[in-house]
Amino acid sequence: MVNEVCLRTLDLDRPWLLEQYQSRGGYEMLTRILKEKTPPEEIIEEVKKSGLRGRGGAGFPTGLKWSFISRNAPGQKYVVCNSDEGEPGTFKDRDILRYNPHQLIEGMIIAAYAIGATQGYNYIRGEFWEPYERFEAALKEAREAGFLGENLLGSGFDFELHSHLGGGAYVCGEETALLESIEGKKGQPRFKPPFPAHFGLYGRPTIINNTESLASIPMILKEGGPWFADIGVTNSGGSKLFSISGNLNNPGVFEIPMGTPFSELLEMAGGVKGGRKLKAVIPGGSSAPIIPGEQMMDLTMDYDAIAEAGSMLGSGAVIVFDDTNCMVKVLERMSYFYYEESCGQCTPCREGTGWLYRVVSRIENGQGRQEDLDLLDDVAARIAGRTICALGDAAAGPVAGMLKHFRDEFQYHIDHKKCLVGAG
Repeated sequence: MVNEVCLRTLDLDRPWLLEQYQSRGGYEMLTRILKEKTPPEEIIEEVKKSGLRGRGGAGFPTGLKWSFISRNAPGQKYVVCNSDEGEPGTFKDRDILRYNPHQLIEGMIIAAYAIGATQGYNYIRGEFWEPYERFEAALKEAREAGFLGENLLGSGFDFELHSHLGGGAYVCGEETALLESIEGKKGQPRFKPPFPAHFGLYGRPTIINNTESLASIPMILKEGGPWFADIGVTNSGGSKLFSISGNLNNPGVFEIPMGTPFSELLEMAGGVKGGRKLKAVIPGGSSAPIIPGEQMMDLTMDYDAIAEAGSMLGSGAVIVFDDTNCMVKVLERMSYFYYEESCGQCTPCREGTGWLYRVVSRIENGQGRQEDLDLLDDVAARIAGRTICALGDAAAGPVAGMLKHFRDEFQYHIDHKKCLVGAG
């Protein structure tokens, strides 16, 4: 479709190969930057103009993050790509690794040039074996073609890039836990400050960006920051990959302009399976509060619209529920996930996620008490904002959203010891 950025090679045969990527102008932008010795400040300014915000979930402006690093600071600097993609419902970054790995590599090299780094790491989720192999093969091709190593294209700029396969821990999607993991330590988040831009990998200045963010860089610089910004809407520049799953006829990954109506995205995904009623949507991965279906149909897919509706765009993982779903059961499964994935470092998260799961499970299994609803609200409030990383907030957010919009289903479970869905 029009405006594809990260998936622009999908129509090619074996698009992950270097020759196919170069047939679409791959590495031309990097070559121009190195040959013309483009000032790094110009690159960062263009990324700022693009309005690109972090595509991993936080939505922090990419160009601004790059500007935090002092390029002239002595010593080593690092570029790290977060390809961990552990948020339930998210499966877009693996498609970049599978089908367009060279664009990610080019984006990482350009990022390294912009901040003065000579080493980079791509942290890939442990379960992603095919994407890992594809990326490794692409690294080999890029190195043999002179795009990686010493003195790239005779420019005097050195850059080496490595893959790092994770162990499948959700918490390692948090950027400082990811750094700890690369260093060979237990994957637990660090206190901030200091922030990675000043004290990152091995204690050196580091930028950490999501796969989609870095893969967008070559096209942004080729066409210009304003071009990318104009694809989207105010405060949400560019196109965005959405991984949409659930009760759908055609789930998958779609690249669309930011600000596209949700109704259009739902249509691309084939609509609700079996023509059933749309009950609810999680718009940004399992940590994003749920939104009722009728409300969601009036929204556009951008940061501001989703935030105003009481949720967040997050990673762009859209999970669709039809009217056969019990929201108590859904929350039980989600609460169990966060209970299992808590690293245990922070007491509110370590203890609170267990309480959330046990109370929701009690309600789901017909043993709920009236006071459990207030207890859930209380426990969620005592977790949110009281942990080193956002995993605690991720566990608390879905609880608040469910009780706000589907409290009647929880009440029915407590009153009747069974599920409201299908009752009567």
